Amino acid sequence: MAAEVILKLTICFLALMVGVQGGDPYLFFTWNVTYGTISPLGVPQQGILINGQFPGPEINATSNNNIVVNVFNNLDEPFLLTWSGVQHRKNSWQDGVLGTNCPIAPGTNFTYKFQVKDQIGSYIYHPSTALHRAAGGFGSLRVHSRLLIPVPYPDPADEYTVLIGDWYVKSHKILRGFLDSGRPLGRPDGVLINGKGGKVGVNQEPLFTMEPDKTYKYRVCNVGLKASLNFRIQGHKLKLVEMEGSHTVQNLYESLDVHIGQCFSILVAADQDPKDYYMVASTRFLKEVQTTTAIIRYKNGKGEASTELPPAPIGWAWSLNQFRTFRWNLTASAARPNPQGSYRYGAINITRTIRLVNSVSRVNGKLRYGFNGVSHTDPNTPLKLAEYFNLADKVFKYNVIKDEPEKTTTLTIQPNVLNMTFRNFVEIIFENHERSLQSYHIDGYSFFAVAVEPGTWSPEKRENYNLLDAVSRHTVQVFPKSWAAILLTFDNAGMWNIRSEIWERTYLGEQLYASVLSPEKSLRDEYNIPENTPLCGIVAGLPKPSPYTI
Repeated sequence: MAAEVILKLTICFLALMVGVQGGDPYLFFTWNVTYGTISPLGVPQQGILINGQFPGPEINATSNNNIVVNVFNNLDEPFLLTWSGVQHRKNSWQDGVLGTNCPIAPGTNFTYKFQVKDQIGSYIYHPSTALHRAAGGFGSLRVHSRLLIPVPYPDPADEYTVLIGDWYVKSHKILRGFLDSGRPLGRPDGVLINGKGGKVGVNQEPLFTMEPDKTYKYRVCNVGLKASLNFRIQGHKLKLVEMEGSHTVQNLYESLDVHIGQCFSILVAADQDPKDYYMVASTRFLKEVQTTTAIIRYKNGKGEASTELPPAPIGWAWSLNQFRTFRWNLTASAARPNPQGSYRYGAINITRTIRLVNSVSRVNGKLRYGFNGVSHTDPNTPLKLAEYFNLADKVFKYNVIKDEPEKTTTLTIQPNVLNMTFRNFVEIIFENHERSLQSYHIDGYSFFAVAVEPGTWSPEKRENYNLLDAVSRHTVQVFPKSWAAILLTFDNAGMWNIRSEIWERTYLGEQLYASVLSPEKSLRDEYNIPENTPLCGIVAGLPKPSPYTI
């Protein structure tokens, strides 16, 4: 009885700290982060494991669940995990990036506490510090719909997570040394599916099993560092049903381009001859194509997979045309009972337009990337902490870049923070003047990707925006010499990272932060700093400011 009382008191305490609804279920996890030897491409190397696993453990949640993850850092370096796509409503304290959190020091722990409020879909978590993502530490986070919310397809026979990504055999410290010395990472050494590389014709144990005449759901996410990947399954069509938290119009595809940081949910019907089939992931837009495979086996099937793999598409025009086929399912309900299409984003007036032009340059002889002439650097004091303690002027300046980029080929290194007006409806244009594809992500939000087009953006291009059924998502790709337009309401108070998902570019400055402050300073808009938040930099040892109230 005493233990039961303690458990209830603990849950109530956590609910108060996180600001979540006490009636929603809790999921508790304890994760030990360690080094370990892995050989995903046949070469032994140092990897980052979570509870001894590579990739890390999967979190299986339901919409509105409260997730509590106690992370013990047993590495020799500071460490953070970020939860890509989780919106952390009113709670950027849990975002796990260096602009919001002090890193977890070696030999210590930190407990993340967040709610997947009004979200469904397929997401990933991964390290945000240094180049730890190149060594592992990543995994999947599933958020299922609540039982009372209808899903626009029959329940599948089973669900499978497929984490695809490029991979380097050099350690994360060596790769980080390359970047610190001014060198790029170069091409990846291979591609992995769920932490393993597979070759055609080489004996592989089946990764997944399907029974004939049943349908299966595959959650496919690109957890890599550099390369977009094409995903396909030998002899099978892919029915796209969900993308980054949104139900989509259910089109059939031979293959899907999955850019870095993106997650798709697809249905696959086991309607072929019962035998083995190859699941294939191969790099796109790189000079040398890297390919990996995994086996899908039909139950009681006989026969090896054909060594003739389905071909990958060629060129980025194919990928652009595929993007244009993605549509929001207007009649489906997502995390809430109301249909997705009841939110008419196309009827909202734009109050601000921000053009972000990515660029590459050298500063003091070393490679750097940035937006609008500024290459971001993380100060010793996290931006959110400096702001919360009213010490922002001692750590960074707001709006060091302008909404309309100036013509410059140089980069200056400094913190890059844009001040956003709370609840304004904003248009962001990502312009890519380079010859390589970009992939961008915004923490804390989903946005409507209303256009991706070649050329240079101008106001007249708004005539071609999809203002009806663009997919609400948290990443968008920008093709070479092209632009992408997104629309969103900055209604989630906090400090939020806008970044390249190509991690060498992120590490070398192609990121910024959106500061979204509520003028009310009320718990209705943002939660107080959690009691367990470590303090570092100039706020270390300071008393916390007066808490917000209703």
